[in-house]
Amino acid sequence: MLKKWLASVGIGGAKVDTQLENDELVPGEEVRGKVVVEGGNTEQQIDQIHLFLMTEAVREIDDKKVREDVKLDSFAIGESFTIGEGETKEIDFQFTLPVHTPPTIGKTDVWVQTGLDVPNAIDPKDRDFIQVEPHRNMNTVLEALTNVLGFRLRKVEMEYSKRYRYVQEFEFLPSSEFRGDLDELEAMFFMREDGLDAVLQVDRRAKGLGGLFAEAMEIDESYARVSFTSTETDKGVNEVADKLRRTIEKFT
Repeated sequence: MLKKWLASVGIGGAKVDTQLENDELVPGEEVRGKVVVEGGNTEQQIDQIHLFLMTEAVREIDDKKVREDVKLDSFAIGESFTIGEGETKEIDFQFTLPVHTPPTIGKTDVWVQTGLDVPNAIDPKDRDFIQVEPHRNMNTVLEALTNVLGFRLRKVEMEYSKRYRYVQEFEFLPSSEFRGDLDELEAMFFMREDGLDAVLQVDRRAKGLGGLFAEAMEIDESYARVSFTSTETDKGVNEVADKLRRTIEKFT
């Protein structure tokens, strides 16, 4: 009886370990692996195994920046089962990495977190970090910005958003084509199954007295939204760069 009570408050209970077949992935690919559950000091009922796709975003609270866990998606695997004392069970799983999974560039982390639904117990948790490459549509836009338009990627960070819960911000510096016109360019990508929407924040360089006034009043920044279908990105970086160039030039 004492063992069951201890297990119910998370002492000596079942342990869980998720083992991924591959920890380098692209959104849209299959995530495969197995969950290994090891019984504790007593028999336990496991109602459900959950896999949570997680990241972390910066949020400002009382003028302080804190990092908060953000759930991108969740997946339930297996069925209810009983794990005996000292017993080991393995449950295979697979799920599609969602298209909106942010790439692990800069300070962005993504991981799979495992939890067990155990009646009256504290959920044991297991984290497995994965490396996420940009989706091919996003990658084409990033290459257009850097390799064709000459922007230099300076910073990438996940940030809290009241409207979207989180956004991944890409901060670029102009190094060639737009060096004389912009101080910086920020981009956020909203992925779709058939393409993406890019929101650009164009920070114009101060020119003359009017430009200095605009900069002082913080009205030198403009926002633009540009959308790409998969058909457009499949045409290559030069086609994408031309569309981005036309959009940015409206604000220079």
